[in-house]
Amino acid sequence: MTHLDAQAAAAAALPDTYRADPLADGTIARIFGPHEGAADTLYETAGLVNRLIAQWQTNAQTAAWQAPPGTPAHIAAALLDYLRSGTRLPDWADPARIERAEDLFMDMSMLSCTLLFCASLPECYVVPDLAAVLHVAGQLEQHTDYRIRMTAAMIFPVMMKGGLAGPDGGGVAQALKVRLIHATIRYLILRGDPQLALAEGRERVIPALPSGGAGLHHALFAHGWDIGRHGLPCNQEELAYTLLTFHYSFLAGLRRLGLPLPEQDERAYLHAWNVLGHVIGIERQLMADTMDQAKALFERMQARGRAHPWLPDPRPALGQALVQTMEDQIPLHFIKPFPALLTRYLCGKQVARELGIEGRWNLVSLILFVAFMGLVRGIDTLVRLFIPQFSVSRLITRIFGYQFTARILMDQTRPLKLPDQLLNQVGGVMQTWQHDPKAPKWMNTIEDKITGRKPPSPKK
Repeated sequence: MTHLDAQAAAAAALPDTYRADPLADGTIARIFGPHEGAADTLYETAGLVNRLIAQWQTNAQTAAWQAPPGTPAHIAAALLDYLRSGTRLPDWADPARIERAEDLFMDMSMLSCTLLFCASLPECYVVPDLAAVLHVAGQLEQHTDYRIRMTAAMIFPVMMKGGLAGPDGGGVAQALKVRLIHATIRYLILRGDPQLALAEGRERVIPALPSGGAGLHHALFAHGWDIGRHGLPCNQEELAYTLLTFHYSFLAGLRRLGLPLPEQDERAYLHAWNVLGHVIGIERQLMADTMDQAKALFERMQARGRAHPWLPDPRPALGQALVQTMEDQIPLHFIKPFPALLTRYLCGKQVARELGIEGRWNLVSLILFVAFMGLVRGIDTLVRLFIPQFSVSRLITRIFGYQFTARILMDQTRPLKLPDQLLNQVGGVMQTWQHDPKAPKWMNTIEDKITGRKPPSPKK
């Protein structure tokens, strides 16, 4: 048994909140090495690592990566060992189900973006411990659109064709970068290897320090952390919960909108994201293979998180900043409450209260929204008796998805932080999302009129 295997076995006996990621944490510990509180050295090393992992573009390039000349030997060795272990998909990965999930994501198109904004991200902020890590540097409140774009920069490479299993895809490469970022966050907040922090006592409190600078690394290092109360930052439970927000919340949102997928398709979607979960360092026993399993796991994790409040509560600032970002993209004043109301509709009243977005609409807006959604569901139910794929709900959520996608994710003045090859692929995918293949021509025409989008030129 290797040292890493022994460390993983010992960690397995700990509660979910005290387990993190032995592979990524061990890699970062090797890179940073022993230090005597030399924070500036840590920041410089973290900057170097960020520049090195930026070279991980496609899956094939990442698997074959070699450190450039001049890279310190211990850093090069640590990263190469990390890639040797991390680039392999699990034995249980099913290429057919992954491919089906990719097709589903492409089919959902603009609707996927609406569910990202109004279901996945809001649910991600519900657990106070997780929200506190996101809150540390104030980046999600002050630069919400940037953080949303960073999330999209992982989701699209994962769910595009060949994202996980293809050599030209970028899902594995992006996931491995995120995995090391999580490990860096843990190392900086705990000011050392998480395993050593636990060895010194699970009740240990890392005291806050005066911030030595305005950057994210400075904020993390100075933040302080109560291990006994909150476990490790970005621990296994928080990582698994975040994964649930990106597949379970998405699928539950489709059900809530009256657009449920067949059971086998739901399982395929869950499976593809579970494969991503493996690559990003989540333990298999914390993954769900069915919607029933996912629902039970999701509710258990939310209940545990809510039982350990964080004061001051970071969640309202995050929720309000997210909703404000969406409202800013809607030109018509009378429908600006729609994002907050749709979030409440998809996630529930309790989540809306916890995120502090209940006051973003008046009674008239609420009544109109509820009546409108009821009318939409009624029309869809009736018309589908004659036209099975008809959906006004899909049309409405596509329109809002287009607004969010065009104005936030695909703003040409601030392109997504992706390698050029992947960025071009994302742009190509967005072009194929212009029209809904499941909708009749007249509905696509209505969508073009409302969004102000020019219809595509007829093919010659």
